[in-house]
Amino acid sequence: MVTLEKIYQAAHALKGVIRETDLIKTTGLAKDCNLYLKPENLQITGSFKVRGAYFKMSGLSPEEAAKGVVACSAGNHAQGVALAAQKRGISATIFLPAAAPISKMEATRRYGAELKLIDGVYDDAFNASLKYQQETGAVFVHPFDDPDVIAGQGTIGLELLDQLPEIDAVIVPIGGGGLISGIAYAIKKLKPSCKVYGVQAQGAGSMLQALELQERKALAKVSTFADGIAVKSPGELTFAMCNEYVDAVATVSDDEIAAAILALMEQQKLVAEGAGAVAVAAAMTGKFPLEGKNVCAVLSGGNIDVNILAKVISRGLLTSGRRADLTIPLTDKPGQLESVAGIIAKLGANVTNVRHDQGGENTDINECILQVSIETKNMEHLEQVKEALHEEGYNLR
Repeated sequence: MVTLEKIYQAAHALKGVIRETDLIKTTGLAKDCNLYLKPENLQITGSFKVRGAYFKMSGLSPEEAAKGVVACSAGNHAQGVALAAQKRGISATIFLPAAAPISKMEATRRYGAELKLIDGVYDDAFNASLKYQQETGAVFVHPFDDPDVIAGQGTIGLELLDQLPEIDAVIVPIGGGGLISGIAYAIKKLKPSCKVYGVQAQGAGSMLQALELQERKALAKVSTFADGIAVKSPGELTFAMCNEYVDAVATVSDDEIAAAILALMEQQKLVAEGAGAVAVAAAMTGKFPLEGKNVCAVLSGGNIDVNILAKVISRGLLTSGRRADLTIPLTDKPGQLESVAGIIAKLGANVTNVRHDQGGENTDINECILQVSIETKNMEHLEQVKEALHEEGYNLR
């Protein structure tokens, strides 16, 4: 089982192997609380996973090490296991969902691991890896439901208490639950007054469901771009630990995650993947009672595919009111476009694209459709533009 002694052992084993990430204070990222960030996206391999993977492998006997290790992962655990195996001189075979980001696959290959891609999501790769382990005798390195792995992740809790002794709450992403189990155990044993909150994507709320039902029950499917936490069922050990040591769990939408990624990039100059940004998304949207508290949000990883990042930025701009597409029916006569553009410019918004279409079957003969893409400061600014257009007699679709 997980113990404080084991977590301290992990901290000792990880010295010189991992980076003790800084604690970064934010300004304006979340309302009504002092929000700090624990940027594990800046960790070696780009996520916290190397902590648990390395500690697990540091305890293998020579006989176990000779058989190699096997793991399954949506990407970050794969890199952690691959790097740890490389440092220990152990062969590693990693099973990944075929849809895992290419950047994560290539990074894992660079650390020398053998990859096996499986159709489906994490749970499908997990089942395939178990079969491989039974056939070969390799040591299975579980991504979350293992006491040594959990203890390795718990070293983040020790660092947080050293860096911010006056911490009141910590917000942690949840996939299978290994990260929050380790952090929650360390913090609750050393500072019981500190609240520990967990966050999942709305489309992958397996731990939240388990805690509400008081039983582990696999989701029929998961749906979120936050692939690092797209887990159908929490672990047996992690469920028990979350049940005992975690104060509350909430979910955030993909749009809220996208807005958090965008805010982190613009305000903190940090790139987080979807799973890594859920804690910040929860703080930004008021999912927990944080007013006046010293709060830390754990950025669990930053391994986001650049193609996904471009889509996330676009979605984040739309959901935060920074960009909008307006559709305006007009009478087809000279000066209409100039009038609309003048209203938008007067309020300090920027027109980025214009499209003028003649009316279709369901419009008046002399009607046309103007489609305008604009950039605004925020949602309030966007509403001001819309209201001004309405006041001038323009109807928006």
